[in-house]
Amino acid sequence: MPKPRAAVDAEKCHPEKCSKGICVATLVCPTKTMKQEEPYEIPFPVGLCRGCGLCALSCPFKAIRMI
Repeated sequence: MPKPRAAVDAEKCHPEKCSKGICVATLVCPTKTMKQEEPYEIPFPVGLCRGCGLCALSCPFKAIRMI
């Protein structure tokens, strides 16, 4: 069975409410799989997610879930 991967719900995500528009999930990801091209933009997973779930746990808006 494959490991869970991060998925971002764009309707729940509010990077404008994060400090300086920087998504906290991008900061806590140990493999830097969660990316954000510019501040205030919605983050997205790239590359190989190791399935740790730290990004989902850190999101104050519950916009990231492991699938």
